[in-house]
Formats: sequence, structure tokens, C-alpha cells
Amino acid sequence: MNQITSGRGPKTPIRRALISVYDKTGLEDLASGLHAAGVEITSTGSTAARISAAGVPVTKVEELTGFPECLDGRVKTLHPAVHAGLLADTANPEHEAQLAQLGIEPFQLVVSNLYPFEATVASGASPEQCVEQIDIGGPAMVRAAAKNHGSVTVITEPARYADVLAALAEGGFTLDQRRHLAAEAFAHTAAYDLAVASWFAASYAPDEIGRDVGWPEVAGALWRRADVLRYGENPHQRAALYKDLSAERAGLTQSGQASGIAAAELLHGKPMSYNNYVDADAARRAVYDFAEPCVAIIKHSNPCGIAIGTDLADAHAKANACDPVSAFGGVIAANGQVTAALARQIAEVFTEVVIAPGFDAEALDILSKSKNVRLLLCRLGGDDPPQTPPGLGGTFPSGPPALPSGGNLLAGLELRQISGGILLQTVDRVREPGDDPANWELKAGPAVTPAQLADLAFAWKACRSVKSNAILLASGGASVGVGMGQVNRVDSARLAVLRAGERAAGSVAASDAYFPFADGFEILAEAGVAAVAEPGGSIRDHLTITAAQDAGVALYFTGVRHFYH
Repeated sequence: MNQITSGRGPKTPIRRALISVYDKTGLEDLASGLHAAGVEITSTGSTAARISAAGVPVTKVEELTGFPECLDGRVKTLHPAVHAGLLADTANPEHEAQLAQLGIEPFQLVVSNLYPFEATVASGASPEQCVEQIDIGGPAMVRAAAKNHGSVTVITEPARYADVLAALAEGGFTLDQRRHLAAEAFAHTAAYDLAVASWFAASYAPDEIGRDVGWPEVAGALWRRADVLRYGENPHQRAALYKDLSAERAGLTQSGQASGIAAAELLHGKPMSYNNYVDADAARRAVYDFAEPCVAIIKHSNPCGIAIGTDLADAHAKANACDPVSAFGGVIAANGQVTAALARQIAEVFTEVVIAPGFDAEALDILSKSKNVRLLLCRLGGDDPPQTPPGLGGTFPSGPPALPSGGNLLAGLELRQISGGILLQTVDRVREPGDDPANWELKAGPAVTPAQLADLAFAWKACRSVKSNAILLASGGASVGVGMGQVNRVDSARLAVLRAGERAAGSVAASDAYFPFADGFEILAEAGVAAVAEPGGSIRDHLTITAAQDAGVALYFTGVRHFYH
């Protein structure tokens, strides 16, 4: 949470505070500090009980309103005696006169946080329990105080209580500070309302299309600025990092469940750049699919080497051997704890970023000797890889899907901005039936050996992290040649063979999409590739099958495509 500066504008002394919080973290210390400063405290229900138990005088809200709390606490603060005290502009003489006429005292401070709707949904609670956690009075108070920030300070996070106590000693908050806190408050209620609206649209009350295909009528997300970067993709572009608030508000950050590159911890090195983040995310995407020890080396969002091994040091050595020239200045991701042995290998080549779910103490010491390398601790688990929301995967051959139950529709989805809108899609996983080699169909050539099939399975999974058109050659659980990002599959095949050199002979190959003609396949066969896995599905598949039969190359159809643009 950002520190609020002293700012400009007159300070408003705090004489009267209204406190109503679900999260009671730090409540006793706050109430004690307010009382010591001579502030009169009004509070509600269990909040008032907690304050009173701490030995701090407190006025219950029903004493203020003359109306009892009712309907199981649904109605507590929705009363003119409360909201007139929140919304009165004390700089307006007419408002002051009306307050005096009504016998209502204004509040200068509101402290409120809301029922845990997002956490309740994330817990798998029943729809009735989720609905009951939709706060009404809390958002009304927060929004009223935020609107009237000229006269009232609003606090929505326990982390701000220290700021309140500091302001008490300095005569109150300045106008600039109250504006800043009002902005936080509106973001707080906006995120809350967005979570409720998303849950209604996606799960509780979807429209007919939403029920049929799993896409709700409305979708949204709220991001919080986490860092301002030196520049964007190029020096003339500005850039910043924003984090999705949904995990934070559902309590996942506190419980250690938040993951992904945006949530990674920088253990050593200079601040991350825009391009560092892009490549780091691509590296994470490449390795975190594998159960075996896996290392990927990424340049410009593409793997210049990826391998599995007996351990991570072995995997890195094989990945680096694929294209050692391109590995210089690369971004490395490992799907396990970085050991001293791996760290010593990495230290031999200039590397921009190393991403892993853990680092040994000795490995940290070795890698930290370079001031230029950035070491990122990136959690493995939770949404690694991101989970597809229930009912938003595949083509729904079994009928309408179950809609996501969480309040955050965008969890497990990929977003791409286009002019005037965004595209959403479920994350491409290597989890379709066609991703299992047991379901592949041998279309031509001899059946491969178990070792070759293992290499084909590795190549198929690794190929998903290569930008289309993608051809990946593999041998011994490692890439030996990668052709990526070409506008036709022939050039990608040529590039993969060129980079593999003599290693192409006897290797296996994966293609992320079908060969529209036989020419791309023929380049692989002429280089001595022993087996190829590809989706199939072209109207000219018969040409590729014939070429494979003539060359004696095993050709497997997977039935699933993995474009990556």
C-alpha cells in the first residue's frame, strides 16, 4: 500500500469517528488511539462490542439513531442520523444550519471494511451464504464519506490505521490526503461491486447464452498499480505493472496462494523491465507444465532451448546446448529449487533473469555475485499453470457447461486487447485428449520405440511454448532445433533443421499445427528426422501421409492444435 504524503489543503481535526468493520485487525489499537486523542467513537454490533471489551468508551449506533439494529444486522447504519453526519458539507453554512436544526453532529472519520464476499465465494460456500455476504450498509457509508472527502476522511484498510494515529497527532488529514483516501475507498467498493456483478453474471444468474456456452454477459477486472517501469518495450514508451486485485481481495495473497510473474518476489538484481516481465512470463509458461525437472531459456518470448533431465542442472545443460549463441542474455526458468550446481552453470553465461520457485542459499550466493542478473522467486502451485474456470474449457460436446463458481471470471483466462475491446479465451493447456500419446494415431511409417515416443511427447508439450508457426526438434529429452514465428510452416521447418544441424538426424519433431502441404514435412524427412507429431486436419493430409510413407518416417496425428501468437 502506497504511503500518503502530507499534501496540501486545510487539515480537518478529527472529533468524531464512525467505525464498522468486518476485519477487526488492529481495531483495539486504533480505538485506543482515537480515544486518547479525545475522539468520540460511534460503532455497530460486534465492532462496538470489541471496542468496549478493550475498555474504550463507545456509542452504539442504535443509541445515535434511536432505532434498533434489525433483520439479523442487515439494517444498522441506513439512517439519516448516520448519513447526514457523513454527507454534510461543513463548509456550507446551509448544511451546518440543517445539522443544528436536526440535532445531528457530523463525522470527520469513517473506518469501514466490507463483508468478505470474494473469500466466501472462493471457499465454495452455498449461493445463499454468498448472497448473505453482499454488504449494503458498508458500501453506502464508504461511498458517502468518500464523496464528502472535503469534510470526512474514509479508511477502508487496516494497514492505514497507523496513518490515522499519525494524523491525530498532526491535527488531522489534509485535503490532498483525504482525496487520496477517497480514491482508495471508491476503488475498494468498485472491486467489491465488480466481484458481486461477475458472480451473478457467471454463476448465480447467468443469461441464456451464459448458460449455454459458459461466457457471462458482463465481465470485468480491477488492477492495482504495483510498479512504474523505466520504460516499455522501447525506450520511448511508458510502462507500468498492475496486479489483479481479485486474488488479494479473496485473501489468496495473505495465504500464500497468489502466483504468477506479477506476484513474484525479486530476490536480487535491478528492477524488472517491461521486456523482462514478458520474457519471464513466457519462460514460466514453458517449464511449469512439466512434472520432470525442466529448464527453459527464453529470448523474445521464444525458447532458444528447453529440456528435461535427471535434475535441473542436467536439464539446463541440455537446454543451453540447443542454441548457446542465443542463450546469451536470455531469461531462464526452472520448475524446481535452483541448486548450487545449476547456479554455477548459469553464472557462466550472461543471463538477464532467473525464475524459480526456490533458490538454495549457496545458489543465491553464487548468482548474487553478478549485479546484472535478476533473481525471481515465483511460486509453483495454485494457478501454476493457470486453471481454466469450470465450464470454460474445450468445445462442450456433452452439453452446456457448469459456469465458474468464483467471483473472478478472469481467473484462468487470457486477455488480449484489441481496438475498442478485449478478446478473452481459456488458457491453452496441454491437457486435451490429443495431448496424451496413448491417443495419437499412427498414420504412416513404423511405430516408434519407447525412447522415441518419450521424445515425441516432450517435443509436443514443449512446442506449445513456441510462437507459431512452430516446429521443434528434440532428442534425449531436449530441444535440438527450434523454428518459430515464421509466416509459413516451410520456413519454420527450415529454421529448426538449420539450428539443429547434424543433430536433426535421428531426432523427432513436433508441429503446433498441421502441414497444409507436404513440403514442410519433406524438409524434416530429408534432414533425417525419424518421427513427427502433428495435429492433422488438413484437406491435403493425404499428401503428407504419402510423403511419410515414402520416407519411412513415423507420422502421428494428435487431433489437437496449439497455436501460440
